[in-house]
Amino acid sequence: MADEKRHTEAAPGDTSDSIRKETGVAHFFAAARYSRQGFLRLYEESAFRHELLAFAAGFGLFGLVGASFGEFMTYVVLMLLLFAVEALNTAIEELVDRVSPEISTVGRNAKDLGSFAVFCLILVNAGFVAYTVFF
Repeated sequence: MADEKRHTEAAPGDTSDSIRKETGVAHFFAAARYSRQGFLRLYEESAFRHELLAFAAGFGLFGLVGASFGEFMTYVVLMLLLFAVEALNTAIEELVDRVSPEISTVGRNAKDLGSFAVFCLILVNAGFVAYTVFF
């Protein structure tokens, strides 16, 4: 009876009673499932789809110019870093929209800072591609 009462008095959105922490091998599969869900959510963002296209184009370009294995690997690492920062930027935007749906200076600043982080990595990636292709 006490459990029923505690469950019904939980705050809206509080699912702590229904969330079970996975351990061992089950944790690995749960983490993979969460990562897949995150990828699918990020794929809904047009910026991420553009970055995926740029990744494929850059990879093809590297093949055409005969880039070394190290250059390919550096490119892959830089692009994965860009994807990670894009995911974090999207998470920031979703949280800001959820916590502060009205327009606010703090919310705008948080979104702008996330966008700037993505922009910086785009510049790094573009610089690396230019260096590899032209030098």
